Amino acid sequence: MILAKVEGSVVATKKNAKMTGTKFLVVRPLVIDSPAAKELRLGQSTLVASDSLGAGEGDCVLVVQGSSARLAAEDKNSPVDAVVIGIVDAVDLGKRILYKAE
Repeated sequence: MILAKVEGSVVATKKNAKMTGTKFLVVRPLVIDSPAAKELRLGQSTLVASDSLGAGEGDCVLVVQGSSARLAAEDKNSPVDAVVIGIVDAVDLGKRILYKAE
């Protein structure tokens, strides 16, 4: 699983028929630099993930990729490679809160 921050959305009016009605989000993975880290750092890359949970810009989310994404998709035969599977409430590392939803 990947911790990521939602940075925006993608609108595609023409797409594979199995993806009709699917919401797409642009997410940027979050990095924990060390066990002593005091905050989450934005990674360098972005990816597009399908979302059926209603995550929005600025949210911290859990994302799965590959075969796990296909299993998590509403339609197991959807052509997906990344799916939002959770909206994060808090990230706690060694009794330090690295993220807390507002």
